[in-house]
Amino acid sequence: MSKFHALKISNVERETRDAIVVTFAVPSELKETFRYSQGQHLTLRTEIAGDDVRRSYSICSAVQDNVLRVAIKRAPGGAFSTWANDTLTPGATVDVMPPMGHFNTPLSPDHRKHYLAFAAGSGITPLLSIIKTTLMAEPHSRFTLFYGNRASSTIIFKNELSDLKDTYLDRFNLVYVMSREQQDIELFNGRITGEKCAAFFKQWIALDDIDTAFICGPEDMMHGVSAALQAHGMPKESIRIELFAASIPRHKHVAHARPAIGRQQCEVTLIMDGRHSSFIMEKDKESVLEAGLRQGFDMRYSCKGGVCSTCRCKVIDGKVDMDVNYALEDYEIARGFVLSCQSFPATDKVVLDFDQDT
Repeated sequence: MSKFHALKISNVERETRDAIVVTFAVPSELKETFRYSQGQHLTLRTEIAGDDVRRSYSICSAVQDNVLRVAIKRAPGGAFSTWANDTLTPGATVDVMPPMGHFNTPLSPDHRKHYLAFAAGSGITPLLSIIKTTLMAEPHSRFTLFYGNRASSTIIFKNELSDLKDTYLDRFNLVYVMSREQQDIELFNGRITGEKCAAFFKQWIALDDIDTAFICGPEDMMHGVSAALQAHGMPKESIRIELFAASIPRHKHVAHARPAIGRQQCEVTLIMDGRHSSFIMEKDKESVLEAGLRQGFDMRYSCKGGVCSTCRCKVIDGKVDMDVNYALEDYEIARGFVLSCQSFPATDKVVLDFDQDT
């Protein structure tokens, strides 16, 4: 899981003025390695101006498509997204890590559920995978999507969403919310906010009919929608969120006012791809990820901001303190999972397993 593989690009499509869809050609010997679930993401790596640059992008294909695709939207000042939009062409090769992530729920052909989703901008990428996969896997389930954009010209996957609507007329409800383009129904003008959601719940959709809600977009939208859902009676455990890595809040670790109990150094053991590696680090100076990278260990990571979950691992022994967490669900933390990019040792010995998934 920690290893990058050089994958050749088979196709690059211009989806909007500032977004491309990249399709990878996965060789037969790597088919199982790159088998994915709906809502998962890929970590891509390249070298830009001598720097190792990594970013995570959501898979936009349905599981049934068996085609590995990601959408890359150009972000203002984004080194990787700018490089990708300007230079990637069919035949080029990119280093890709196997699929990761848990932004989904178990599916069954016996389910008769109603799913709700909120997306903004490129937040549609994992949701397209989730919606397509669900509608095909669960013939008796329905999906309602509220999708926010500035204007029609910026809608990513507009044609695919239209095709889905035509294919599943009775099971897929698509609502566009535009912030800079006037629509006939006033309710659908503006941004997707907590207040806007409250109006949706009052006039458009009954939450007591919803089994699971998915949210993907900027941080303020994510918090606003989640809060509105809970305020209107939806249990927190029924809400799944995926934050934009581009929306990572700035955070700087603040050392404890008092020294940690015990020795000031910690012995950290990493279990990656079945191998055990150890090193010594100071407890409250840098994260486990930064310490490991500095000492030459090839640890998996992408955003370094507690958002993408690429550095997710399980604490087998000892204890760590996590500064921030925008990626792990409460049940994952309860099972001992942490983000190494935000983890600071709190005991004299810590063992982290990157191979465990549950």
